[in-house]
Amino acid sequence: MSSDPLFRLLSPDRLISVVDIGANPVDGAAPYQPLLDLAVCQLTGFEPLDAAREALESTKGDYENYLPYAVGDGKTHTLHVCRASGMTSLLKPDVRMLRQFNLFPDFGEVTSTRQVETKRLDDIDEISAIDFLKIDIQGSELTAFQSGRVKLNSCVVIQTEVSFQLLYEDQPTFCEVDSELKSQGFQLHAFQHIKRWGLAPLVVNENPRAGMNQLLEADAVYVRSLMFEHLLDSNQLKHLCLILHHCYESFDLALKCIL
Repeated sequence: MSSDPLFRLLSPDRLISVVDIGANPVDGAAPYQPLLDLAVCQLTGFEPLDAAREALESTKGDYENYLPYAVGDGKTHTLHVCRASGMTSLLKPDVRMLRQFNLFPDFGEVTSTRQVETKRLDDIDEISAIDFLKIDIQGSELTAFQSGRVKLNSCVVIQTEVSFQLLYEDQPTFCEVDSELKSQGFQLHAFQHIKRWGLAPLVVNENPRAGMNQLLEADAVYVRSLMFEHLLDSNQLKHLCLILHHCYESFDLALKCIL
């Protein structure tokens, strides 16, 4: 059993099931890392880029498993591999929009393309449950949510990248993503890692990565709405409490789950 006192106190029936769609660790430690460190979760990660997946495999622990699938609508799409791996996407970068921001024309330069078959989240047999979903797939998040409504029905926390500037062609807006998640019973809880970026051609203090006020993107944390707490079973409340406590220090909402 885990050494975590809160996990022992709550005694959920099973470990927290964490799913990471777009597991390439380009932005540092994952939000669920504290759960892995405490051995209170089982992670299934998806990463279609071979080099990134191999790097994850080389350092994975006993509670981690990585799969090569690209999650989407179940159809075949073109994967646009960009110079900056963090911008690789099933959507084509919008060159006109990239020119508005320092460095982004280089980041979003497509170096190669290939056809990939995507899998609907609801059709992935390796996932039996989702309690905590972290997703960052460069503009295709909405499609993943729409293809996973059945499995997301038991999910209690979603951390998704949201964009305030549409860097890809036909990229859904933040409002569309927010509306979909609300329709599935989630509410916006917090913004993590809000990214501001400098508008070209001005460069601040010779640092082209430095931003002023222009919002670019953020990690948005959605939680299962406690307005519908009567629809949550005991294990969902326990898992929600553990995730809020260890990953986000949202002790007030964690306490409401206990109560």
